[in-house]
Amino acid sequence: MTTREPLRTDQGPTRASLRPSVPRRRLRAAPVRRRGRSAGLVLPVVVAAIGLTLGAGSALWAADAPQTAALVDAALGPSSAPAETVDRTGLQSRASGGRELRVAEPVDVPVGMLPTDPPPGIVALPPGLTAQDVASGLLSPVVVEAAAGTFSVVPGTDPGPGTGAVRTVRVEVEDGLLVDGPAFAATVMATLNDPRGWGADGSLSFARTDGDAELRVILASPATVDDLCAPLDTGGEVSCGTNGRAVLNLRRWVLATEEYAADKAAYRQYLVNHEVGHLLGHRHERCPGAGQRAPLMQQQSYRAAPCTPNPWPFP
Repeated sequence: MTTREPLRTDQGPTRASLRPSVPRRRLRAAPVRRRGRSAGLVLPVVVAAIGLTLGAGSALWAADAPQTAALVDAALGPSSAPAETVDRTGLQSRASGGRELRVAEPVDVPVGMLPTDPPPGIVALPPGLTAQDVASGLLSPVVVEAAAGTFSVVPGTDPGPGTGAVRTVRVEVEDGLLVDGPAFAATVMATLNDPRGWGADGSLSFARTDGDAELRVILASPATVDDLCAPLDTGGEVSCGTNGRAVLNLRRWVLATEEYAADKAAYRQYLVNHEVGHLLGHRHERCPGAGQRAPLMQQQSYRAAPCTPNPWPFP
């Protein structure tokens, strides 16, 4: 039996408690994942999202961009967002398993957009989502099990607060997920540069780029997470931070955990901080005692108890 590395991913002996309705799935041998079951989800969810008006700061990330753009244009009329907000150009090859990385055309992102603010132009919440969900980038509560296996870089740059050593971050979203890229990126960067974050002591800050970066934060479908995190065993349920990539599982971004069910925004902050923490060299920690604040690097995706949930490295 192959030995895994339990200290580089949110895995542990209690994984079964997180997946009562999801059968365990073996890793697939093919390096490039094609749209399967997820393809049938795009049309009905896009139609359900017709009530949304997407402003210049929003982008619809879908596996079939031209088809999706046509659907949105037909529904919203000639005044809808131009096609370049959906069509992605500037393809460049990735050396990782034959996957493609697509670099999106730049769009204007409002300066200082906070993760608690819905993307500009949203006039109605999609069914099944809260304002906090939409602010985190979600356009649908559906968990796409296996998306396109290619990724789009969220365009835009942000120098960050500029205190201490600056680490560059590139934010990416897997094609085929109904996620607003700029809103997801805003959540990631606001979390990393929060006063309670890794730079709380002034020694570190994070700057976003859409070019080469030291760290990559990727939102991906459960099946793609399994591929990117291998040989670590994420089992379609959890996330990982390894090889310069914080790979966040869409299932957890949508559903959080039972302990964080009342505050999914806090869980998303935990997920970003925890996986980026691995990239900064931090290893897993254990709960120090009942009723105490859980260390950020505790595997809270499985269980925070007997500690209390905590999404921040400081205090």
